[in-house]
Amino acid sequence: MSIKTYEDYLIKEKLPVFWCAGCGNGVVLGAILRSFAELGYDKENTVVVTGIGCWGKADDYISTNTFHGTHGRALGFATGIKLANPDLNVVVLMGDGDGATIGGNHLIHAARRNVDVTAIMVNNLNYGMTGGQYSGTTPYNSNTSTSPYGHVENGFNVCQLVQAAGAPFVARATVYGVVQLQKLIKEALQKKGFSFVEVISSCTTHYGRRNGMKTSASAMKWLRDNSVSISQAEKLSPEEREKKFVLGKFIDKELDDYGTRYDRVIEKAKKTL
Repeated sequence: MSIKTYEDYLIKEKLPVFWCAGCGNGVVLGAILRSFAELGYDKENTVVVTGIGCWGKADDYISTNTFHGTHGRALGFATGIKLANPDLNVVVLMGDGDGATIGGNHLIHAARRNVDVTAIMVNNLNYGMTGGQYSGTTPYNSNTSTSPYGHVENGFNVCQLVQAAGAPFVARATVYGVVQLQKLIKEALQKKGFSFVEVISSCTTHYGRRNGMKTSASAMKWLRDNSVSISQAEKLSPEEREKKFVLGKFIDKELDDYGTRYDRVIEKAKKTL
């Protein structure tokens, strides 16, 4: 078998990418495709499912099977695809609007059911494609197009939400820490059951411009300066920790996935016939 590279999964004819200059989506895409290559994923046996939004355009550049669905419903489609053919590698790409705001209900139930899919949610802290409105993950007191004087709501801690819902693998990285990002994505892809990786990538066009980050470089520095590891976070006060992005792997445990449990039910039903 020939050694694969990320280029084996990239549709070069679609380049340059759709995203704004300085956007972190390309960083995440590269980490995913390199992980596919290192794991030797068969393109015919892999399905990438996306919804609507900036990150939802990622399927345009991936040469595996892809399914582009409606806003907030990527996990619903992915669940159906995986249950219809359990042998497929199913990877779901969502933004914070698609995954936690519009699609929040699908997120918690996919985690609760422990469906064997990998969800990679790029959190750019606003609705980037439609003008920079606040989303369910926008931090308190941030400026957006719909909160120009400061956001009054607290944003979801999505990793805590997914972990509480029952997911066996939950992690967070940023587009600044590329090595950690790819390591966590690769681990998530190998996990049996619902695996979830949140990637913090502040929108440079809207969120950054409105919150003191005038360039993509300053946005990267902001991610660096406002992120801590899990061990570092343990030394902070609750008030200090609230202002930081805590990075790392929050949970990694073994738990029978939905398909495994369903197979048991089928076998039990057969014995009664």
